[in-house]
Amino acid sequence: MKKIAVFASGSGSDFQSVIDANEREQFCEISLLVASKEGIYAIERAKKHGIDSIVRNKKDFASVEEMYEDIIAELNRRGVDYVVLAGYLSMLGENFVRAFPDRIINIHPSLIPSFCGKGFYGLNVHRAAIEYGVKISGLTVHFVDEHYDSGAIILQRAVEVKEDDTPESLQARILEEEHRALPEAVRLLTTGKIVKEGRKVTIAE
Repeated sequence: MKKIAVFASGSGSDFQSVIDANEREQFCEISLLVASKEGIYAIERAKKHGIDSIVRNKKDFASVEEMYEDIIAELNRRGVDYVVLAGYLSMLGENFVRAFPDRIINIHPSLIPSFCGKGFYGLNVHRAAIEYGVKISGLTVHFVDEHYDSGAIILQRAVEVKEDDTPESLQARILEEEHRALPEAVRLLTTGKIVKEGRKVTIAE
């Protein structure tokens, strides 16, 4: 069974969705939570489910590269196959991406390539979508490369933008879809159902 490490920076609700789905139908081993700072609720979620966690903060290292070298060593020691970014707000180091080519996935709360890239996280994404006047937004699960939100797309889910939506209300509805989509993507990845050829990703169910 493939092992995953989940990276999180906040409450960890997407992390929880993967935990819950995996407890219903075990498709992977959640080996580790990598938290970007102390005190986030994602760490409590890991404790409740017997999942090891570590905190790696850039402030504690001489450079970003050094921090990611430390994380690479930890993941290799544990035999981690895939990395899942679930609300992880830091840009990965290039050395980390190179260490796990086509083995890192991220979930982003818009239909990439709209409303993505540097600075587009949290409510900023949904505020931008509403201000632009789009009628459909949603989420994207994608592979991670060395650039913001630019890796090959694995799956997307569309969510209607309502006339009276606020960034908060749109975020809440998209988050509901995230909690279905991310576990599905992790299941497909860890059971060998994803075929990637360049930017084209197909599902071999």
